[in-house]
Amino acid sequence: MTPLRILFICPYIPSPVRVRPYNFIKYLAKKGHRVTLLALNPPGEDTGSLPLLQEWCEKLHIVPLPRWRTLWNALCVLPSRTPLQAAYSRSPEMSALINQVQHKSQYDVVHVEHLRGAELSQAVNGTPTVFDSVDSITLLFEHTAASGPTWRSRLLAKLDLARTRFYESQLLERYLRVLVTSPKDKAALVRLSTTSQPERIDVVPNGVDLDYFAPLDLPREPATLIFSGKMSYHANVAAALDLAQQVMPLIWQQLPAAKLVIAGKDPSPSLKALAEDPRVVVTGTVPDLRPYLAQATVAVSPMRYGVGIQNKILEAMAMGTPVITNAQVLSALQTKPGQDLVIANTPAETARTALDLIKDADLAQKVGQAGRCYVESYHDWHNSVARLEESYRTVMVSSPRYTAHS
Repeated sequence: MTPLRILFICPYIPSPVRVRPYNFIKYLAKKGHRVTLLALNPPGEDTGSLPLLQEWCEKLHIVPLPRWRTLWNALCVLPSRTPLQAAYSRSPEMSALINQVQHKSQYDVVHVEHLRGAELSQAVNGTPTVFDSVDSITLLFEHTAASGPTWRSRLLAKLDLARTRFYESQLLERYLRVLVTSPKDKAALVRLSTTSQPERIDVVPNGVDLDYFAPLDLPREPATLIFSGKMSYHANVAAALDLAQQVMPLIWQQLPAAKLVIAGKDPSPSLKALAEDPRVVVTGTVPDLRPYLAQATVAVSPMRYGVGIQNKILEAMAMGTPVITNAQVLSALQTKPGQDLVIANTPAETARTALDLIKDADLAQKVGQAGRCYVESYHDWHNSVARLEESYRTVMVSSPRYTAHS
């Protein structure tokens, strides 16, 4: 594929936590594409990935998004039909920068990341644009409103649900190409859309850095379960609480020495409180997640709700750690249940399955190895970026004003 000049607009700084844009940029650069990244730096953002992004990108511009601006953005749209998620990242400084870089350079395609970045695309001057919705936020809010872990998460989802539903219904009117991570999210956007052009929504699944997330020569700790992810995210909070409060007591009845590790940054107060039990470890931010995954007996992800592809599951599978999850997560994957991973839909099933894997090391190894083979076949970032390139090409030839830039 002829190298492209890509303007990548992101409402946050891509990082190993913001895994999708981070790896898109990394692998696009590896393939010779010239990427200019414009990213907002919202309150509390981790900037540790900037040196690598600087290395991968031809140009890199970071625009601060102060907290007062996010609050002002929310107040301004309360009477409107614009969802708070979309309004959050409105930035006159970023809009001015988008205009400036387009005036100085010509790009083959613009990539706009997430619903939080959608409003920034208004400054794009007509260059063919791909919008990466990532997930259906409407679908996420529907699940959160029904099953969120706190009254606050349920209330916020309900408050923004109607506006988000309306906004996502207009996506195919605003963009010639929309990306999502899973068929489930595509189906949700198709149901919402006011147009009848589902072929303009491309499924580009998340991948795994298979060189980084690879089996390590470390002994498995006995009877150790792990749940990983960003622990301020409400869906992860709900899953971790369910695991600790509903599944582990059933396991402890038969195996009192079993241990639960909850690994990930920014654990909520409710999760920190779980560590009062010495059998529960809540790590907070860790410099490297891989040793935790490599040494756990089994990774358990009883997601009460969620959208898209769960990276925590793919990363554990890539490490050769056997995974237990539920059918809700399975809909975004192409796995063979019972072979690549194990499905358990109730606390009792989850506890029983975990005990089986803890007691049968050969079975655990077999499931872990099959999981590694699965991600090698279906979730290599090289394959995901090849699909992304196809979306770029499609929107470029579909644009009436497109001419190639060298």
